Order: sequence, then C-alpha cells, then structure tokens
Amino acid sequence: ACDLMNQGILALVSSIGCTSAGSLQSLADAMHIPHLFIQRSTAGTPRSGCGLTRSNRNDDYTLSVRPPVYLNDVILRVVTEYAWQKFIIFYDNDYDIRGIQEFLDKVSQQGMDVALQKVENNINKMITGLFATMRIEELNRYRDTLRRAILIMNPSTAKSFLTEVVETNLVAFDCHWIIINEEINDVDVQELVRRSIGRLTIIRQTFPVPQNISQRCFRGNHRISSSLCDPKDPFSQSMEISNLYIYDTVLLLANAFHKKLEDRKWHSMASLTCIRKNSKPWQGGRSMLETIKKGGVNGLTGELEFAENGGNPNVHFEILGTNYGEDLGRGIRKLGCWNPVTGLNGSLTDRKLENNMRGVVLRVVTVLEEPFVMVSENVLGKPKKYQGFSIDVLEALATYLGFKYEIYVAPDHKYGSPQDDGSWNGLIGELVFKRADIGISALTITPDRENVVDFTTRYMDYSVGVLLRKAEKTVDMFACLAPFDLSLWACIAGTVLLVGLLVYLLNWLNPPRLQMGSMTSTTLYNSMWFVYGSFVQQGGEVPYTTLATRLMMGAWWLFALIVISSYTANLAAFLTITRIENSIQSLQDLSRQTDIPYGTVLDSAVYEHVRVKGMNPFERDSMYSQMWRMINRSNGSENNVLESTAGIQKVKYGNYAFVWDAAVLEYVAINDAECSFYTVGNTVADRGYGIALQHGSPYRDVFSQRILELQQNGDMDVLKHKWWPKNGQCDLYSSVDTKQKGGALDIKSFAGVFCILAAGIVLSCFIAMLETWWNKRKGSRVPSKEDDKEIDLEHLHRRVNSLCTDDDSPHKQFSTSSIDLTPLDIDTLPTRQALEQISDFRNTHITTTTFIPEQIQTLSRTLSAKAASGFSFGSVPEHRTGPFRHRAPNGGFFRSPIKTMSSIPYQPTPTLGLNIGSDPDRGTSI
Repeated sequence: ACDLMNQGILALVSSIGCTSAGSLQSLADAMHIPHLFIQRSTAGTPRSGCGLTRSNRNDDYTLSVRPPVYLNDVILRVVTEYAWQKFIIFYDNDYDIRGIQEFLDKVSQQGMDVALQKVENNINKMITGLFATMRIEELNRYRDTLRRAILIMNPSTAKSFLTEVVETNLVAFDCHWIIINEEINDVDVQELVRRSIGRLTIIRQTFPVPQNISQRCFRGNHRISSSLCDPKDPFSQSMEISNLYIYDTVLLLANAFHKKLEDRKWHSMASLTCIRKNSKPWQGGRSMLETIKKGGVNGLTGELEFAENGGNPNVHFEILGTNYGEDLGRGIRKLGCWNPVTGLNGSLTDRKLENNMRGVVLRVVTVLEEPFVMVSENVLGKPKKYQGFSIDVLEALATYLGFKYEIYVAPDHKYGSPQDDGSWNGLIGELVFKRADIGISALTITPDRENVVDFTTRYMDYSVGVLLRKAEKTVDMFACLAPFDLSLWACIAGTVLLVGLLVYLLNWLNPPRLQMGSMTSTTLYNSMWFVYGSFVQQGGEVPYTTLATRLMMGAWWLFALIVISSYTANLAAFLTITRIENSIQSLQDLSRQTDIPYGTVLDSAVYEHVRVKGMNPFERDSMYSQMWRMINRSNGSENNVLESTAGIQKVKYGNYAFVWDAAVLEYVAINDAECSFYTVGNTVADRGYGIALQHGSPYRDVFSQRILELQQNGDMDVLKHKWWPKNGQCDLYSSVDTKQKGGALDIKSFAGVFCILAAGIVLSCFIAMLETWWNKRKGSRVPSKEDDKEIDLEHLHRRVNSLCTDDDSPHKQFSTSSIDLTPLDIDTLPTRQALEQISDFRNTHITTTTFIPEQIQTLSRTLSAKAASGFSFGSVPEHRTGPFRHRAPNGGFFRSPIKTMSSIPYQPTPTLGLNIGSDPDRGTSI
C-alpha cells in the first residue's frame, strides 16, 4: 500500500481479511486516501464481523463495500420460526466462532439448549473417534442432538461432512439441518441436497436479477461481459461474491472519477511517502471520499451505495429448503427471503406432517407375534405380506398420512434388550442404529426402551397373563356313582343290610299276622329284599303289620326318600355341568404353588419386569419375588424359553405354565383347535403397546394424534374385535374343556350304568345255569330213606285234588290258595266262627290250624271214603279238609327233619267248647 501511494493513487481497493484490514484502515486514515474495503473469507468460509474501530468519523476514510455480517440476525429469525429448543452448531477450522457470539447470547437468554462442535479437517477420523470413545448411551444422546443442527462452514467441507454422517447412520430422514453461508452457489446447493437426507434448509446471500434479459448486461452506460451477467453461465456460477463486489467497486470508482472530471474538481494524484513521520496527507482525499460516498452503481451485486456510517446497507438472503424424506437428489424450493429492512418474507413453520408424507417410504422392523404381526403370504421371489392387529393399525396410519412402508423382520427375532457393552439387540437395536424408521409388533413401552427410542401413545393396554392347559376330562365309566362319595355308598349299603336284619329280628320276636291268601313269609331273605326294593322305590312283597316294624319301615322310607332325592339332584348336576375348578386362578395362585413350573421368554420385557419387581427389596407384594425364584432357576435356563411359540407348545404338551402378554395368550386360547388352553392374569393394565420410532422422530406426535382419533371414533375397537372376538369358539377362563351351551349327554356319562346292568345280567345267567345244573344233579339221584328230608307238598296237593275230582264223587277241586288266620285275627271273627287249637305234628315243623270261616262255608267239602282211604290221618275215622297250602316260605320245597316218607299223624287237641265233629264246614290249613 505504501508503494502504491508513492506512485500516486486516487483511492485504494482491498479484498483481504479482517486482520490486514485494520492496518490498511490506519494507513488510509493517516494518508487521507479513500479506502474501499471488500471483506474476503478464507476458502469460502462464512464471514465474521471485523469490528473496525472508527474513532473520529471525519478521520475515517475506509468504506465497507460488502454489507455487514447479518448471520446472527438471520439464524436467530430462522431458528425462532422453526421453534427449535435444542440444536448443535458445527463450524470449520477457518471460521471465527466469535462471529456468532451475539447469537449465542440471545438464544441463551431464551432458554435454548445449544452445543458447539468444531469440525476437523479429517472428517472421517473425527467420526471414527466418536464411535471409539462414546458409549452406546452417549452415542444415542449424540444422535438425538444431531437431529437439529446448524452448519457454518464452507460448501466443500459441508459436503464432506454430510456424506460422512449419512454413511455412518448418525442421522436419519427425521433430521433437520440448516446450512448458512453467503458463498453458496446453485451448484453447491444441488450437491448438498443430493448428499443429505431428512430436511435441509440453506441460507445464502442473493442478488436481484433484472427480469428483462436484455437489461441484465447493461448497468447504465456500462456493458458487462455476458459471462458475468448471465446467471446460468458456469463462469459466473463459480465466481466468489468478493470478486463480484470488486467488479462493482471498480465501476463505482470509475463513475466517481468521471463525476470529478465533469465537475472540473479534479485533484492531482498524491505522491506520498508513508515512511516519513513528517509526511503530509493528501489534500484532495476528503473531496474524493465524499464523491465516492455520494455516488452509486447498479452492478452485479445490485445497488452499491454507502450509508452515512460508510457501510453498504443493501443485502438480501435467500432461504431454500426441502421436505422430510430419505430420497437423495430430491427437489428444493424457495421458502422465503430476509433483508435488514423488512425482515423475513415468507413462512418457515413446519407444515403438518400429514401434508408432507406423500411419497415418503418408511422402513418398518417387526417381530412375528400372533395376532399382532403374522405372515399372510410368502411367495418365493416376492416380498412377504403381513397381517395382524399391529399391521392394521399401521395401515390405518398410512392411509391417513399418505406414506408407504416396507416391512422386514428383526434378524435375531427379538424385541431387544441392552447388552453388556451398552448396545441393544433386536427390534430396538435396529432403530438405535438407524437401520429402521419404525418398529411395530407386540412392543410394550418401558422406561429402558424409551431412553433410546421414542414411542407413540399406547394403542392397546398391556397386562401380564398366564397360559395354562385345561384339565383333561378322564372317561369315568362309573360317573353315575359320582354324586356320592365312596364312604357314603358304603354307609348306604351297610344301612340296607342293617335295616333288613333289624326287620327280620323284629318279625322273629313278634311274628306278624299274615293276611288271608298271603303267599309270602318273613324270612331274612325276604326282609332284605323288601328293604332293598323300598330303597330303590320298587315296593316290596312282605306285608309287615306289627307296630315296631311299621315304625322302622317309616323311618327307612323317609331316609330312602331323602337319599334318592339328593342323589337325583346331584346326578343331574354332574351330568350337565362337568366343571373342575383349577387351583390356579390368578398370578398370586401361580406364585404360591410349585407343582406346575412356569417361565417366560428369556431377556424379554416380561422377564425384566419380573426380575426388577422380584429383586426390589421395597416391593410390598411378595408375589414377584416368588415368581422370580421359579423363573430364575438354573440362571433362567430351566423354565424359560427363547421364543413365545416354544412356550405355547411347552404348555400344550407338558406340565408347564407360560407367563407372557395377556393379549397374545388370549388370542392363542381363542383360536386353539382343541380349546385346550385357558388364561388367567391381572385385570389392571400398567403399561401399553406402542409404535417405536427413532429417538427424536418428527412423526411421533402426528402418529400419536392419529391413534387417539382412531380410539375416539371407535375404529380401534373394531380392529380389536377382529382379532379378539367376544364370542369365540373356546372359553378363555374355564379350566376344563366345557361346552358353552347345553347338549345331549353322551355314552360316557352312562357307561357305568350299562356296566352294572351287564354285570347283573351276567351274574343272573351264571346263577341260573348253576341252579339248572344243581336241579338236574339232584333229580338224577334216587332218594333213599336216609337222605330224603323233604315233604313234597305239591305232590300232596295234586293227590288230594285227584281224589276230589273223581267222576263218581260229588266233591269239586279246591283252590290252590289257602286262607291263613293269626290268633289276633281269630279274636276279631264273628261269634259263629269256631276255631281249633293249633296243634303240632310230632317230629315235624308242620302245624295245622282248623277253622270254620263262615264266609267260605260254600267252599267246604267232606272227603269221601275213597279220598280218606288215600290220605290217612292216623286214628281219626273221619277228617274234613279244606284247601292245602302248597308253598313253603322260600317258594319251593318245605324242609322237614323227618327221615322217612310216612303218613302224617293227626293228634286231636282239647277243644275250646266247639263242636268240631258235627260241623261240616270246617277246614284245615297245612
């Protein structure tokens, strides 16, 4: 500068940095040489304010051609418009961070959380160092910070930085970055958009271009080269803004000099010596400075003029932006503009995502879990198709918001849990490492998961349930005996025998009076048969007339009535409602028992939930500690499974209870073909199922809002009813396989009755064959006098009848029935009746009772001499006989202690004053 002054100059134009600008300002002020300063940044890095000191305005000969740095004002306005509260600022090595100190002070006052990070020249090494030094939790927090970022760096560094962070999955499509630099041309804009994902906003300085193409290259009387004035020319695109201002500065000086010549106020060029202390300044410097300040030019940068403070007030910023998306090379549009006078012209507020998700393709990771996500179609060579409750919810969101999605299953088929190194596996790991945008399945919202990913509001309540196998109905052939216990049946059988014996003893002690014509007797056999017949309500054959016996039988009949009624009622209940209550009806019941082992999926949310609750010493309910002891046997390998399907199969084919999501277990129980499952669980929902998104995803709020709308208008209930119908084919809560509606009884219910009937038939046939064999064996033997102990009363009856039916005899055949009278009956007879005293035949048990019933006088007959000769009664010359009793008490032959077959002697007894010899109407019963 001193050399140029020695040669003689009218003005000094410099395009340098702030460090040298201060020296030139001091020199120009001392020499009174007009100094037109054009600030230039290094390698296209955004400018920082130089802060040139102006002690005395009259002594200030430096004019700033480039407008002041308005980056602080522009960034603050844009960030406020976007409503950012947390973001990070990246800057390169060449940028002076003091240039945004004003901005940092203002955002700090507004409570914004701002971080600063310097970008090294070796960006790849910088990114690699982040992964090497940060733990997974720190890396996740860092990713969350990167969702909102401002880049203050030259375009080439910005391109490299964007490429590295995208390739290393540090950012995803939900990020929003702002790049601000005055030195960004159209080529740079297209390249930055191509390398970025998510939303991108670019702020750059722009210059007005005349709409008339013919006027673009003419600035007053000056013609500009077409390579400079054509915005589409590659040369003009590659020119830095500083060079454009140099061009316009030369035009401004040329106009000022021309103005001086026209006014004839030209001053000779100064030839000054800077080194000498006594060097005088240029006398025409002030006049030339005023002429330059008053002049102006319309050049490549628009209007170039100076304000009173010596600065250029004309500056315009253009704000360009893209929508959210992951498509590279997508279009960019102008969002608005900013200038110091009018401020922001345009709206930068984020539009509703439902209006911006058209054409967006989301990558969805899932885990197969019935009925939330299932494969509906798997054709070789084509993408799998999925169905389920969660898929229906996702489809409802996609239909409303307009996005598309691609589904894939997590490689390890797990929901995700933290590993020893702090990383996550499974579905959550896919979201953490930005390989997926959305995670959906039977995914529960837990605090640990919410630390690394975002969740929408719950779209279904969650509770822990238990899947158990229903008790199998064993085929009981003697179900008819089920109403009474075995001990009760034994008591009833013993009671029948006891009462039968008591009835026999009562009749033996006090013999009953048999009715006339009765053919039964009061033996032990008949007593037992009568008691049994009355018990089964079939009646009896033995009439009991004594008071003691009747009291006994009255009590017995009342007992039988109560027992039979109770049996009938219980039998109906057992045959129509076969329900076996299981001892496990809640999680508390499950935790208290140890007969049935139980477990869950290893390292799942349920596993962690039970572990945390069970190991918490402040947990009031001991249920979880008991459950944890069972689940954690052998370090969790004994009772736990790796997948839920394995747990369900283990329940079906073994003695096992599976603890898992209640909704999943209910679906399995409803759709089981054999209806062999039932579920128990908590009725209180402490958590819920949600859709997982990448941490800080912009879609969380709009997804949550849409889910709430689905719940409010009832669409969510319709989707639930589709997969969990209220009237399913199986009973979820019955511990046995029962029918919901009554049906016909099957053969199994009456198999025991048929078995008893068959046993009775077989036994009766066996006894009948045994009796037949015995009778034949006895009939084949010739009876001897020594062995014969029977009196064939039937033979006697036939012989007597043969005598009475003789053709010459006037007698007629008597009836085979006899008339028996007890002593009590005799007392009640009319006075005309006569009675003979009971006489015993010697050496026999045959007794005769002679009576003269008046009612049957017409039936009495006198035996003829021929009959008397065939049946002798000892020394009795004449004997009248009536009908003979021909049946013994057992209905067969009468057993007699006599040894030989002989005539039965008749011994008369003293009479009771009755003339039995002269009464023709007298009968004798044997």
